[in-house]
Amino acid sequence: MGRMIARILAAVGLWLALAGAAPIVLITQLSQARIDINTTFRGAELLVFGAIQYPQGSVPDAPPDIAVVVRGPTAPVTVRQKARIAGVWVNAAGVRFESVPGFYAVASTRPISALADERTTAIYEIGIRNLQLSPASGADDEISRAFEAGLVAAREKAGLFAEHPGGVQITRGVLYAARVALPAAVPVGDYTAEIHLIREGRVLASTSAPFLIGKSGFERWVYVMAQENSLLYGLAAVLAALSAGALAAVITRRRW
Repeated sequence: MGRMIARILAAVGLWLALAGAAPIVLITQLSQARIDINTTFRGAELLVFGAIQYPQGSVPDAPPDIAVVVRGPTAPVTVRQKARIAGVWVNAAGVRFESVPGFYAVASTRPISALADERTTAIYEIGIRNLQLSPASGADDEISRAFEAGLVAAREKAGLFAEHPGGVQITRGVLYAARVALPAAVPVGDYTAEIHLIREGRVLASTSAPFLIGKSGFERWVYVMAQENSLLYGLAAVLAALSAGALAAVITRRRW
């Protein structure tokens, strides 16, 4: 009996020691805090890098897994199906999704299915299939899944949704780095890079770093005018169209 009590006390002491141990800390930096879009923008590359700070500096023999998730900005999107009526293609049925990221990419040390189980990756939204796009209530589940598959396929084709297994490198079990390609069609707005450290299927540490993608130069002036002075922007657009039309008419008359 005394030996059993001693074992129980030892187990409790070990559990308390583990519970009180310092957690693993992720230190993260981004190559750019702001990415500007101008007339010459052809895409960019974001470098996410940092270090893993272990309790008491004890680096494990086997390095952990790292998943880097870059996303933003989120907005509602309505996906519509095209139907041909009387020889004309028109919009037919549609499903609205309430929270669709304009850009989503994940880089990881291994394929996502090898990092953790489906429940864990779904909780942290690691992987395109784990995105919570929030279809509007009332839509049939089977129809929603079909429209969601179409939305994801379109975003992947445009380079706005991507997965890069093996895209994270870990050096000496401490330093990690990942490069995420941002296509030319990337939307402006606030972005977040989320970094998750995973070991034996469990997320042991997470951190995040924000960055901004915005317009600069003439593109920024047009964007600000459209957002803050919509009436003047509309009038200027109409005036520019009329001027272009008048100029084209003059050139045409001179040729003939």
